[in-house]
Amino acid sequence: MSDSSNTILGILAGTAIGAVAGILFAPDKGTNTRRKLVEQSNQLIDDVSEKSSEIKQQVTGVMAAKQESLENQVDSMLTNASYKAEDVITTLEAKLKDLKDKNRKARISRTA
Repeated sequence: MSDSSNTILGILAGTAIGAVAGILFAPDKGTNTRRKLVEQSNQLIDDVSEKSSEIKQQVTGVMAAKQESLENQVDSMLTNASYKAEDVITTLEAKLKDLKDKNRKARISRTA
């Protein structure tokens, strides 16, 4: 998880702990305290759910960008390899032609 995600989760946890501690130490009726605890826990659940959705969207976006970048790099490598293979073939064809010419000249000079 990234540092910002850890920071957000730390802030949420600190907020929840502070809220619960404040409710528990506040002089109020038990029914009111329990109601406040339920409300605070529901709010915390909603906050965590929202933050996890945000983090999921961020991770999905980063992964999509990385995948696209990787696909572009692979395409570039394949294109470069194709050009290099073509260059090698052209060079080998030229050398083969030279060897054929030398072989033909050698045969002519042996027969003459």
